[in-house]
Amino acid sequence: MPSAEKAAKKKAYFERLIELVESHQQILIVHADHVGSNQIQQIRASLRGKAIILMGKNTMVRTALRQHLSKMPQLEKLIPVVRGNIGFVFCIGDMNEVRQLILANKVPTMAKAGVFAPCDVVVPAGPTGMDPSQTSFFQALNIPTKIQKGQIEIINSVDLIQTGNKVQMSEQVLLQKLNIRPFAYGFVVQQVYDNGAVYDAKILDLTDDVLAAKFMVGVQNVAALGREIGIPTSAGCVHMVVNAFKNLAGLILGLGCDDLVFKEMAKIDEFIKDPSAFASAVAAPAADSGAAKAEEKAPEPEESSDDGGGMDLFGGDDY
Repeated sequence: MPSAEKAAKKKAYFERLIELVESHQQILIVHADHVGSNQIQQIRASLRGKAIILMGKNTMVRTALRQHLSKMPQLEKLIPVVRGNIGFVFCIGDMNEVRQLILANKVPTMAKAGVFAPCDVVVPAGPTGMDPSQTSFFQALNIPTKIQKGQIEIINSVDLIQTGNKVQMSEQVLLQKLNIRPFAYGFVVQQVYDNGAVYDAKILDLTDDVLAAKFMVGVQNVAALGREIGIPTSAGCVHMVVNAFKNLAGLILGLGCDDLVFKEMAKIDEFIKDPSAFASAVAAPAADSGAAKAEEKAPEPEESSDDGGGMDLFGGDDY
């Protein structure tokens, strides 16, 4: 039987979780693998006034959510994501701002054997600061080295660990000897709970500009499809009006009826009647710019050569 103190703590946790769920419509579900308690406190401090972090055992979280389904049925979508080492971040301010603050708080750490590498690890070429007696250690790892100024120097950079591969003990020891901290850990935002809907956190990367560009591509497709099959659409109305204008202007110009010329096509009619007027207007600025360039790049006069008064090089004597 659980003690009265444990039962009271469990009840208080349930009440706290349900209170936060009811009062916050936007929740970030974060994974906290390899994140220490000190780092969590730092993240709490950076989010103070903007978000509230609540960690807990998954069984307790799922139990609390199931008990509250009668009042909030939408919480059923939140239960399946409660797996692994997760926590809830209840957003008070802007959700994107909270996410950026979370992602910015990462702590570099040493590689540990058995951990899957979150990124590629490259050992750079150069001096290691290690004495020559440890050359055999590098030879066992097939890392080319040389002795330079009394210390081991790596000749070429080495791709030590690939992303997703498990770190081996020899790799851990090498990185520790070289004092390289290749990994950086922090909260990883995996899912988002927003007003009863749960979706992947990658959707938060879609900015207004990206959404507007995708929307315009859809509008263009609708307009093109409507024009191809001959069905009027709101997206294709602009193109229909432009094509109708072209057809009307072409018909009136073909008939040569000045009485039918309307205001919008007046300049087209003037151009058809006297193209030279428009050509001179365009040519004048071009001529001015051409003259200016000619003045800037005027050729220098060539120096006259003295040919000796008509005498040839050998004094004009005939041979």
